[in-house]
Amino acid sequence: MSSPRPVLALLGPTATGKTGLAVQLAEQLDGEVISVDSALVYRGMDIGTAKPTAEERRGIPHHLIDVLEPTEAWSAAAFRAAALDCIAAIHARGRLPILAGGTMLYFKALFEGLADLPEADPELRARLEAERAERGLAALHAELATVDPEAAARIRPTDPQRILRALEVWRLTGVPLSEHHRRQQAQGFPHPLLALGLMPRDRALLHRRIAERFDAMLTAGFLDEVRRLRARGDLQPGLPAMRSVGYRQAWAHLDGEYDADTFRHKAIVATRQLAKRQITWMRGMGDRLRCVDPFETSPEGVIADASAWLTRVS
Repeated sequence: MSSPRPVLALLGPTATGKTGLAVQLAEQLDGEVISVDSALVYRGMDIGTAKPTAEERRGIPHHLIDVLEPTEAWSAAAFRAAALDCIAAIHARGRLPILAGGTMLYFKALFEGLADLPEADPELRARLEAERAERGLAALHAELATVDPEAAARIRPTDPQRILRALEVWRLTGVPLSEHHRRQQAQGFPHPLLALGLMPRDRALLHRRIAERFDAMLTAGFLDEVRRLRARGDLQPGLPAMRSVGYRQAWAHLDGEYDADTFRHKAIVATRQLAKRQITWMRGMGDRLRCVDPFETSPEGVIADASAWLTRVS
């Protein structure tokens, strides 16, 4: 049986140059790029997502871009299944899969698996809330300790949301929540992985790049793009695609909720907040992530490190 083949991942906050670096890595390491981005999957959302153009892709195959209409749903589970299929197909062609993007929930789903948990059941939740009112939260925590002692040990006796959810999962499936989590961990990621994180130390520079990139989007016709999306007639602001950073603020601006200057400010602030969340998540990966500063490290240095790693694991 052959050994699992390697995968390279490139994670980073928005506006740190992931797209260009991924293409350079693919050119030098004979790779193909798999997009890890919850907005790039949507057709017709090009400018506001900074979707790489054909020229920017430079002939490198890119996967999981333009695969859905903005009316369609896309989830971490759907991404994981599609990404694993892409990885297998790229390996079959003898090439290196390069995961690149900033949707950290998708990276988490791919690297750690997903628990097969049931959806919330409103009727059962109402019964549990009634039991809580009648018996008290301590009694429900004691019940949880009987059916799922591992979960009870992790969950504080004063945490009603997590206690009720653990009991809900047990009553709906007959399987303890802790066992669901064990099954999730068993999925894991079946390939040697080098995860490179673009972690900028100069936050002011990152903020300037975010503002400059958004202004470039406006110049390129971002508002006209959103006008075209609105004119379709089948989209509304509550859809996940239209809640993407920038699109949400543009839709509200075109609805007359605020003027152009306020729109620009709100979109840039929302993008900064997104970058902050992405950086926080990356820090949580700890030693699993090899971090480089995208504003201080040359692409050649990153490529050399990745090439040396591939030599070691191949």
